[in-house]
Amino acid sequence: MAFGMGTSLPSLLHYSVLDSMGPNIGGMADGREVHLGLIYPCLLGARMLGSTVFPWLISGPSSLRTEDCLVYSFIVLGLVLSIVAYDYQEIGVLVTLFCLFHACVGLILPSLAKLRTMYVPNELRGGMISLSLAPANAAVLLFLIQGGYYRNIGNSTILAVAALGLLTAAGSMHVLKRLGKQPYQNWHKS
Repeated sequence: MAFGMGTSLPSLLHYSVLDSMGPNIGGMADGREVHLGLIYPCLLGARMLGSTVFPWLISGPSSLRTEDCLVYSFIVLGLVLSIVAYDYQEIGVLVTLFCLFHACVGLILPSLAKLRTMYVPNELRGGMISLSLAPANAAVLLFLIQGGYYRNIGNSTILAVAALGLLTAAGSMHVLKRLGKQPYQNWHKS
């Protein structure tokens, strides 16, 4: 269940941030703007940076555990989204936060893949990934319809809910880690 929620969280956040942060960065009410053609390369570059840093963090001299890496990444993502949800208007800061957000997502995706290979048997992995994306896609559809089409939910509300979800996920992962007896127990059948 925790892997399913962790797997669906980055895809939900990806769409909510692109839907909410993209227009905020693209143009402000007072006429300042950033060319939207520059945002997508920033997204890809930041994601590649996060994916590149991941092996250095877990195998380098610091030797950070994968679970700890996820907790820290979720906390950083929650803080980034809470700053953006507060309706921060400086374009340079928004672009920096956008890149930091996607660098953390680039760090989360290989972390989740490593945890899946450690704890979920091969026979169940495909079904678990497919089933975990269903709630994320339903939430994206709900937020896009309510926020984008009907305009019932504001962008700041969507980002605040996402920030609260990330901080809750980080807190629950921390509690689960403290309650666990063996952090590297392998659940594969021998």
